[in-house]
Amino acid sequence: MVDEKVIDTSQHLTFTLGKEVFALDITSVREVLELTPITKIPRTPDFMRGVINLRGHAVPVMDMRLKFGMPIAQVTVDTCIIIVEVEFEGERIIMGGLVDSVREVFEIPPEAMEATPRMGTSINVDYIKGIGKQDGEFIIVLDIDRLFSAKELAAVREASGSDSESQAA
Repeated sequence: MVDEKVIDTSQHLTFTLGKEVFALDITSVREVLELTPITKIPRTPDFMRGVINLRGHAVPVMDMRLKFGMPIAQVTVDTCIIIVEVEFEGERIIMGGLVDSVREVFEIPPEAMEATPRMGTSINVDYIKGIGKQDGEFIIVLDIDRLFSAKELAAVREASGSDSESQAA
């Protein structure tokens, strides 16, 4: 069964990591930024690249390639940061995802969405809302609120150095 949230909201922002195409519900996306200098924070997970200055606020940036177990890519003119809001312990956390490129915003009609395939018990697919199709291409639709573990999100909140109220600006 496809998650009902997918059917309710059909507009998604697509982005690439290598040759793979992923999508995020547009309601979780705040903005897309050109690559900006990232300040590394010591003793954080490898996929946490550091923080950027976004209008005076420290915003943590995750390397989505490393999060998905892919090798680091060469930075190109298309490399960008998607700023998203993530739900964690009743508050919204602002964070960035470093991706190879952003493609477009498009609508996935319910009939073009498939349930997440079963992958076996050793593979966690809880963060995948479903598999969309566009022009014969599969698009993995992510659930941003489930993509990171509670421990990872706690580290993000700590790295940002501010509470949700100051990040809401």
